[in-house]
Amino acid sequence: MIASQPEVFQVLRQFNPWWEGSSIPDLPTWRRSAFSDLELWIKDPPARRAILLSGARQVGKTTILLQLVRSILSDRINPGQVLYATFDHPILKLIGLEKTLEAWREFAPPSGELEFLLLDEIQFCQGWQTWLKHQMDFEKRRRIVVTGSATPLQTEEPESGVGRWRTVQLPTLSFMEYLQIKGIETPPLPAIESLSNLFGFSTSDFNRISVTAKPLVGHFNEHLLRGGFPQTALVESIPTAQRLLREDIVEKVLKRDMTALFGVRRVLELEKLFLYLCLHDGGILDIAVLCRDLELNKATVTRFIALLDAAHLIHKLPPHGYGKEVLRGKNKVYLSDPAIPGSVLLKGKSLLEDSPKLAVAVESAFIKHLVTRHPQESIGFSYWRGKGSEEVDIVAEVEGEVIPFEIKHRRSGVGIGDLKGLESLCRKRNPPRAYVVTREMIDFGPLPKLGETEVLRIPASLACYWLSRPEIVHPH
Repeated sequence: MIASQPEVFQVLRQFNPWWEGSSIPDLPTWRRSAFSDLELWIKDPPARRAILLSGARQVGKTTILLQLVRSILSDRINPGQVLYATFDHPILKLIGLEKTLEAWREFAPPSGELEFLLLDEIQFCQGWQTWLKHQMDFEKRRRIVVTGSATPLQTEEPESGVGRWRTVQLPTLSFMEYLQIKGIETPPLPAIESLSNLFGFSTSDFNRISVTAKPLVGHFNEHLLRGGFPQTALVESIPTAQRLLREDIVEKVLKRDMTALFGVRRVLELEKLFLYLCLHDGGILDIAVLCRDLELNKATVTRFIALLDAAHLIHKLPPHGYGKEVLRGKNKVYLSDPAIPGSVLLKGKSLLEDSPKLAVAVESAFIKHLVTRHPQESIGFSYWRGKGSEEVDIVAEVEGEVIPFEIKHRRSGVGIGDLKGLESLCRKRNPPRAYVVTREMIDFGPLPKLGETEVLRIPASLACYWLSRPEIVHPH
């Protein structure tokens, strides 16, 4: 016997202070934007499904689970009906799911009422997919939310989850969430339902908003340095915040999680590859060049890229096109948060003085805001390359209609003559609207049309602010 039921129950008591009438200590009042959706699914689910909350380390998954507990208990639910457990605890990891639940049921007898199970880091439990499938099929009284920091969660036995659980991706903090967590007062800017609303604004509207929104620029730059992780966002010192982020990624994810969850043995080679991606953030992934530079074989590199993707450390942006165009094309690779490269490479505040690297960080931040705004919708995101060096940074495609976004993050003003790639794409696809994401607040407002395409400049800090506001429904 690894541990007796009384010993297991003592562990659970520490995680569930509400069983004895105590409150949850040190629980923040701010909430991630995903909270309301999760609250609906656990309190009044639209369908009988478990929830799989998946995201990188330290993005706030545990905090959301405990906030859900507090919300459930506020409805006068019997505290004994609510179980929180985390399977990165050594004893619970060893005994597994069933033994953990047996200990709970032994000392908190079933009441015949609803049971709420909130299970953290479930990827450490062997066979969790089959267990969750059976729970959804046969345990009608249970409502379950599970979390995981890496996605053997989604790659193992995917057919088991069809119709049994709903996956919710939790990205790093948006700019708006960052401002809320820091307690920063936001300027009185108009609420808009879509970025396309901006095309109806007047010159005086653009001028007034440019002045009002100016304080956002400094906070946005800090957001790029600190990153979208609640722990590092609240640290006073930027070097300390970056060091903590580096330790979490390099020491815990690359050296511990990759070994424990994926059986990686060549950790130094994986770390070299990750550092290479940090140096080339937002670049086109040329596997042959990468293999040559790092002296690794193609199979190893391909597997490591897939593992970094599964651990939510990178995301890929495919080339825009159809058929052979896409098959021949190469993905762009971005780190999952714009602060990761600077933190891992110990850049400190020097990022703000390195214009090319800062532009890449802004591009990464904007793409993250645009893509994560619509994780469940049928919007395709890609980048476009024309002849020669013509390129458009991101293209959103909805029902055959494309909306291009070009990032031009520089001090000098951006004019229509600086947009050769965008002009070429607009001539080829004739989109109704196009956006140019700029650096300066003065670069806010319409540009001359490209054919029939209306073009709008919008500063990056303002674009990310509006994209992370709950009022926004569609990016186009």
